[in-house]
Amino acid sequence: MIPELPLDQVRTLLAVIDEGTFDAAAAALHVTPSAVSQRVKALEQRTGRVLLVRTKPVRPTESGAVVVRYARQLARLERDAYAELGLTAENEEPTRVSVAVNADSLATWFLGALERVDRTPYVCFELHREDEANTAELLREGRVMAAVTSSPEPVTGCSVRALGRMRYLAAASPDFADRHLGGPLADALTTAPVLTFDRSDDLQDAFVRGLRRGRGAASGVRHAVPTSEGFIESVVLGLGWGMLPEAQAEPLFRSGRLVRLAPDRPVDVPLHWQQWKLDSPALAAVADAVTTAATEALRNPV
Repeated sequence: MIPELPLDQVRTLLAVIDEGTFDAAAAALHVTPSAVSQRVKALEQRTGRVLLVRTKPVRPTESGAVVVRYARQLARLERDAYAELGLTAENEEPTRVSVAVNADSLATWFLGALERVDRTPYVCFELHREDEANTAELLREGRVMAAVTSSPEPVTGCSVRALGRMRYLAAASPDFADRHLGGPLADALTTAPVLTFDRSDDLQDAFVRGLRRGRGAASGVRHAVPTSEGFIESVVLGLGWGMLPEAQAEPLFRSGRLVRLAPDRPVDVPLHWQQWKLDSPALAAVADAVTTAATEALRNPV
């Protein structure tokens, strides 16, 4: 028989993760640290798995992340059920929808999607900025209810739908192009200073590999600028060349502040919406708004 997961133990595990320590979880739950420890150990014995890494702050193991996600989904369903039954108190906390989203979507079209959501009863958004290749990990850990991700493979317990393709264009300031890109572009980009968002940003390297038929990469002279707005400003100022979202780059091309590099070589990044498989009115409203906004802002899926 499959062992039951007692709600008090599941909620205690979630409290430990959210608060970071056993003592803080005990204070939040109004019990003793010993009681928290006993509940977590009992849950680990029931599942036959280690659920926490006892660091400061504590971290869920892979199995622990499954239980944490289950706990958050239960909490969401419980709040929605109370709301539908009219049992919410006047001082009840607003419905909170947590979403992981990449920086470029956040800077271009995503906030406009949230503006479309009916926030009566009141809905609060908790946004986690993360690279589109990594947002799905926040879903696996149970830290968010939904995510804009580049992965079409659904996380366990989640549904997925295609949003569209975000197009990126290679750009540089006119002065930078004159100083660094005078020769064949495929060769010049291997030595010219380049901008990246962070260490996991592969867009610029992918662009260069495309020009060079899979060989080489962008220059090792790299400036890391981890904000969408700062990245664009750095390109405009001539610190390096970089790949910019089409929506942000086009006005700068028209004004002459930036020039296109290989206009016929855009890089398209497919985006998907993944969310918990829950019958949650608030989450459904956010999903509908995001899908509609993406249809208007992004290029159609292939």
